[in-house]
Amino acid sequence: MRSDAQRNRKRILEVAKAAFTRDGADASLDEIAKQTGVGAGTLYRHFPTRDALLEAVYRSEVEKLAAAARKFAAAMPPIEALRAWMLLFVDYIVAKHIIAPALNSLIGGSSRLFEGSRSLIQEAFEDLVKHAKKSGDVRRDLDASDLLWALIGVSHVGSGADWQQSARRLVDILIAGSRPLK
Repeated sequence: MRSDAQRNRKRILEVAKAAFTRDGADASLDEIAKQTGVGAGTLYRHFPTRDALLEAVYRSEVEKLAAAARKFAAAMPPIEALRAWMLLFVDYIVAKHIIAPALNSLIGGSSRLFEGSRSLIQEAFEDLVKHAKKSGDVRRDLDASDLLWALIGVSHVGSGADWQQSARRLVDILIAGSRPLK
């Protein structure tokens, strides 16, 4: 793909995420194209259907989350990388909750899409936990799957105005509980 086509695709996904977040699955594709600064033909060349665009937005978010794990692991001490990723995951869940109703409009539902994303998220998280174990920052008996389930639970603490702040505090509690016993 040419560099201008890659830029267009990336920009379309950013604008579409905002539109689906704001307006749901019925967001105007013409308005998305207009806000992106491309013609409708360019949008449809990249994403021939609304479902294709919805799916691409969701996949893009999952890929960003997985890439962030690698970036954090390379740039931060293991425990800080794990915490930073867990906080980012809380933000991801916010986006997933907002986009989920739109994803449910996909033909066949969103379950196959969510299934495909699970392994990317799980692998990224398991790598971060493995590095934190190796460094001694977390308990050796910590099961990454258990911690991920707890994190998913944290991300569903509620829908009140301050639930995100609460979820962030709970991430710190999970990190503290993951530390080696003294």
